[in-house]
Formats: sequence, C-alpha cells, structure tokens
Amino acid sequence: MAFETQISSELATQVARLGLVQEASATVALRRITELATRAVHGCAGATAVRWSTGEASEPLDQAGTHPHLAYLSEIQCVRGAGPIYDAARSETPIFCGDTLAETRWPEYTPLALQRGVRCFADTVYRTGPVIVTLTMYGVVPGALDRRELSLGALLAAQGGAAVSNTRLYEDAHRTATQLRQAVEARSIVDQAKGVLMHAMGCDADTAFAELKRISQTRHVKLTAIAQRIVSGSRTETSGHR
Repeated sequence: MAFETQISSELATQVARLGLVQEASATVALRRITELATRAVHGCAGATAVRWSTGEASEPLDQAGTHPHLAYLSEIQCVRGAGPIYDAARSETPIFCGDTLAETRWPEYTPLALQRGVRCFADTVYRTGPVIVTLTMYGVVPGALDRRELSLGALLAAQGGAAVSNTRLYEDAHRTATQLRQAVEARSIVDQAKGVLMHAMGCDADTAFAELKRISQTRHVKLTAIAQRIVSGSRTETSGHR
C-alpha cells in the first residue's frame, strides 16, 4: 500500500498562512517553518531554516533554529562555507542522511552533529524567485526520519520561501511608501518656506527657492531643515502677534 503523509486541517491552515504577507521579519518567517516542521514531520526532533542569496555562489542571509545546538550546527556551516546545508543550497538538491555515525561526505561536520545528539538529518531546498530557503530536519535516532515523509518538509520549505519572499516584498513596499511620504512632506515644507520668503522679500518663487539653496549651502544645512526653521519661525512670529 502506498504511504501517504497525513496533513491535519489545523496543519494545513498553518501551512497556508505561512505564505501570507505579514508585518514580520524574514527571521520570524523562518522560525515558523522550523516550528511547524518539528511538530508535523514524524521523527523530526528539531529543525533549522536558512534564507540564501541567489547567484553564482549562494550566501546565507538569515537563519533560525528550534534549539541552540541545532542553530550552532547551522551557523558553523555558514561560517565555514561547507556542509550539507551549503551543498543543498548551492545544488538546489535535497540531501538525506539516515545515520550520521555512518556518514562520510562531511568529515568535519558529522562529529559536531554527533556531539549534539543528531543521528540523522534531511535537507530540503526551494527557490522562490530571488529567494532560496533550506529547511533541515534532525532526528535523534538513526532512521528516525522517513524519506517518504520528507515531502511535507519540502512543502514547508516551499511555503516558507513564499513567506520570506512576501515579507521582503512587504518591506520593500513599506520602505517605498515611507520614502514617498517623506518626499511629499519635504516638498510641502519647502513650498511653505518659499511662500514665507516671497512675502518677506517681495520676490517670485524662483528667487525664493534660490535664496533657500544659498542659505543651505552657506550654512551646510539640508534644504529641508532650513525650510523647517523658516516655517517654524514664521509660525512663532505670527502667534506672537495675536
């Protein structure tokens, strides 16, 4: 009989929510992936997730883990630039180790994993546009992770990649909106300052703006800061005459 991973309605809802745009950082999104993997994947005692840059050589950007020992194993690979997580990210190919004690592919990494109680692990990887996310699941006994259940890990990595990508898009959109608002506010305060100078000097708008620039350059102060001072001074003077 074919093996099928069972996904509860609660888990399905939480997985779906991973891809929604949230006011959260990429690290928070990665942490959610690791927590879901630990709860949902049979034999998974803990997990780590890493967001990578894309290009000729993938580099780690953000990471999260469910336990300090596992976070260390992820971090040491990122520092050394070698290990199963790095290989998975660069080749964009899943990696599976059924028994860490018998593993020979990463002689510098496996002793560190064994010292921290890791007896098996699996790396899944998913690319969403310019974002690569790796999810590593760890077991505490040999064979604890079943290859047939790793499709759920792949699903979490895919949704996690979407979550991280959406978070980045949200951050970019929020940053752009903030910059636009600041630009509008700056333009408004400069226009007000020009009006004050036009009234005080009896000049046109171009002359008033040229005077603002002259003061800014002479005093080595930003144009908007000079404009703010002029407007604030005008308001204070007006209030004092009431």
